[in-house]
Amino acid sequence: MAKIMLVDDAAFMRMMLKTTLTQAGYTDLVEAEDGAKAVELYPAEKPDLIFMDITMPNKDGLETLKEIKGMDPNATIVMCSAMGQETMVMDSIKSGAKDFIVKPFKPERILATVKKILG
Repeated sequence: MAKIMLVDDAAFMRMMLKTTLTQAGYTDLVEAEDGAKAVELYPAEKPDLIFMDITMPNKDGLETLKEIKGMDPNATIVMCSAMGQETMVMDSIKSGAKDFIVKPFKPERILATVKKILG
């Protein structure tokens, strides 16, 4: 089973993602409360997929995306954004994000994205 990293400063959002993924059978989950922690954990954890919030303290999602892609060009990252962040979403895609999901999350959209990316 794939390892998935959840990066969001809101514990509630990580919990929603975790619940959806766990119910679908994805149990190898790693959590990071901000981009700095994600960058720190990435080399040891080597997740197959990362769901990452764009707006976070310490290190935002776009900066984190670029840093992780610099470490591992094959890293698979899906950005999560609130409505109204279209510019940041486009910057993320240009910087190597595979997809983006708009908050609030719909469980079926999360699972469809995981299936599309991980098979």
